[in-house]
Order: sequence, then structure tokens, then C-alpha cells
Amino acid sequence: MTSETTESLVMSRKEDGYTVITLNRPGKLNAFIKEMHLALRKAFHEAANDPACRAIVLTGEGRGFCAGQDLQERSFENGPPDLGASLAENYNPLVTAIRTAEKPVIAAVNGVAAGAGANVALACDIVIAARSAKFIQSFSKIGLVPDAGGSWVLPKLIGEARARALAILAEPVTAEQAVEWGMIWTTVDDAELMTAAEGMARELAARPTRSFALMKKAFLAGPENSLEEQLALEAALQRDAGRTEDFHAGVEAFRAGTKPVFKGR
Repeated sequence: MTSETTESLVMSRKEDGYTVITLNRPGKLNAFIKEMHLALRKAFHEAANDPACRAIVLTGEGRGFCAGQDLQERSFENGPPDLGASLAENYNPLVTAIRTAEKPVIAAVNGVAAGAGANVALACDIVIAARSAKFIQSFSKIGLVPDAGGSWVLPKLIGEARARALAILAEPVTAEQAVEWGMIWTTVDDAELMTAAEGMARELAARPTRSFALMKKAFLAGPENSLEEQLALEAALQRDAGRTEDFHAGVEAFRAGTKPVFKGR
């Protein structure tokens, strides 16, 4: 490594009810290296398992969200690198952790999100992008295929025709185009990005967190289930939701005509 330390590569800031995790290699557009993966997994694990944290914001420091893998880390000195092992060790656990976290994960995309960086953002539950942001499936430019879940999530978000074209052509998608295609939730002025993302996190932190966790399970299973299987899963998840303190609080507040106070359990 250079003067970078594992601790400096990812910043984690705890707020009231939510945590902001920031990729911190701005000079390299927050491109991933192994030590950064370790720091990010540690920060994400801590936030995901912190009862006081009920929403997570993932963003990048500087002028870019994440440029994907830092190619300076790839060496051919002893033959071709095993990229499959790199995915299994680093990217796949991260994407799985985001998709299965029992609380909402918001991506605040500032500037470029390329390669695995784009697909890590798209793995999040809600994506808010600055107007200057661009999403690039840049893999074909260096002879690779989409990874970090890109080949799974893109067709589901924008359809197979657009997903194939983006992967093959590696053309950038603007934030406005990403909204129009249904790739992301919304776009805001650059200066308003973190205000919007943290405002949403603050709002979600005051809502029934357990229901979000159960929703994520339903959405994750839906594409692979038959209608009958999904109906059965919905019934099981709704049974669990109906037993939460938050459901009871919501019903009581509805009956009383007051605003519910949710505790996330």
C-alpha cells in the first residue's frame, strides 16, 4: 500500500438513527483495492448490526462515487490474475450484504459510477444521483464481463435489450436517463445530494424498520418464485410483520388519529 491506511479508505459517520458510509480514495475516484474492501465490509457490518442504525447511506468522497476496480492492483507478473477469486472474496459478499441487510440502504451517487462501482450502487435499495452522475458498464472496454451483480440487476431494472446494449457498448448513462429508464429512483442538483440522501435516511429511520427488512426478502425472492410460491412467502412475511411492535403501534395510532412512533422492532 501507499500512505493510505485501511482506516482512511472508508469513513463511517453515525447520526441519529442512520449511518453514512463514505468511500474515501478521491484521488482514484474511489476505485476499489483489497484493503478498501476490508474496510467497507467492516463498516457495513457494523452499521447493519447496530440496533441504533435503521438506515444506511453509501456515497463517495470527492468528484466520483466509485470507478470500480483499481486496475493498478491487477498484476500479470505470475500469469493472469484469478478475477473469479477476487469477486468471490470481495465483491460478491458486499453485494449480498447490501441486498440482505435488514434495513434500507441508500446510494448517494456523486459523479461517475463505473464498472463494479455502478453495480454496487444499483444493488442498494434506493439510488439518488447527483445530476452530474453517470453510470457506466465499462467492463467491455478492458475485455471483461459485468460483475458485482450487474448481469442480474440490470435486466430486471431496465430490460434485457437495454442491459445487453449497455454492457456491450459501455456507453455512459446520465442521471436523468437512469431515472427515465427506471434504473434509479431520482436525481437532484449536485449541491443537494447529501441533504436529500440523509433526509431520506432520517425519514426511514423513523419508520417501521422490520417491515423494510421483510419487504427486502419478498423482493429478493420474487423473480425466482412462481406466483403460488410468492403468495405463500407474502403470507409468511406478513405473519411476521403482524407480530411486530411497530404494527401494533401503527394500528393504535390509526385508531386514535395520531402519528405512530415506530421503534424498529
